[in-house]
Amino acid sequence: MTLIIILSIVALIAIVAVLFVNFNPEFGGSHSDEDKNRYTASGHYKEEKFQNLIETSMEMDAKGMAKTMWEFMAGGERRQPAAPFPVIYRESTEISGYQGPARLMWYGHSTFLLQMEGKNILLDPMFGQVAAPHPWLGSNRFNSEMPISIENLPSIDAIIISHDHYDHLDYGSIKALISKTKHFYLPLGVGAHFREWGVPEEQITEFNWWDEGNIGGIEIAFTPSRHFSGRGVTDQSATLWGSWVIKSSVSKLFFSGDSGYGPHFKEIGEKYGPFDFALMECGQYNKRWAAIHMMPEETAKASQEVGAKVMMPIHWGAFTLSLHEWDDPIKRVVPAAAELNIPVVIPQIGEFVSVNEPSTEYKGWWEGLN
Repeated sequence: MTLIIILSIVALIAIVAVLFVNFNPEFGGSHSDEDKNRYTASGHYKEEKFQNLIETSMEMDAKGMAKTMWEFMAGGERRQPAAPFPVIYRESTEISGYQGPARLMWYGHSTFLLQMEGKNILLDPMFGQVAAPHPWLGSNRFNSEMPISIENLPSIDAIIISHDHYDHLDYGSIKALISKTKHFYLPLGVGAHFREWGVPEEQITEFNWWDEGNIGGIEIAFTPSRHFSGRGVTDQSATLWGSWVIKSSVSKLFFSGDSGYGPHFKEIGEKYGPFDFALMECGQYNKRWAAIHMMPEETAKASQEVGAKVMMPIHWGAFTLSLHEWDDPIKRVVPAAAELNIPVVIPQIGEFVSVNEPSTEYKGWWEGLN
């Protein structure tokens, strides 16, 4: 009888898991044979997976995987701040109709509102509280409220996505933004998710690495990064990942997306740099997955190689997705960048930051949140 009960519980868990994976819209869309033929033509797709420019192993042995899972479950000191992140709240009137010099507003992690040439552009809009397909599968973000809600944002000219991981592409946020967004600029393959979520085909443009485009006079280019993708159990690297170059007549911005360190930074700098401002991944790293997430010292070096006049560390300040202390990225990247004479900007959530003339004053607003 005991064995029957155990087997029944296991079977029930398996059924629930299958139903969850197959019917939860969070996981996004599937890829047709026609899609896969397009991906193969990109030159970066092999055996139904996109490939990095250089060999990038993400595999851990059973011992390493077990140790990592235990460390995540066991928790640790200072993985999250003791107090919520301070937020500067914004009124709709402060954002709507803005025609001034290019500026950014940080939402935490890798999410930004970019206002440039009279356009409103969202970068990796993740407004959800948990970076996972279900609230039970992750911890809450450090700030419970946004500087301004989706409902109070003006019309969005473009949404730009770096890759399809949950901390960069949030189903709930996209569904809420569809009605007020004119166009979506996506890595190759990510369009399958957006079509599944109800975005019309004519509002989707997918990019291969080095593809270039235009947003009403703003030039954009999708450039490589060293990472991977996937939202489900069986779709690892089924869509492309990357970084973005965004350029107006007077401002040039680099958005790194997620990336391990590699020669692509120098190549991007040589082709498109120097940059007035660079948003550089700096967080959620670990020596076990150093190939896909940079250490802070590598972030500083990569900033130098892309030709950043000023650098802002991103991919921190919202979620606990690794094992390091929540403020370790800032403690390490600031002195590393100083050694290379690269000014660093660390704004509060909701603060406006000029792309061309950012304040590099050290404010240390995060230091009282221990």
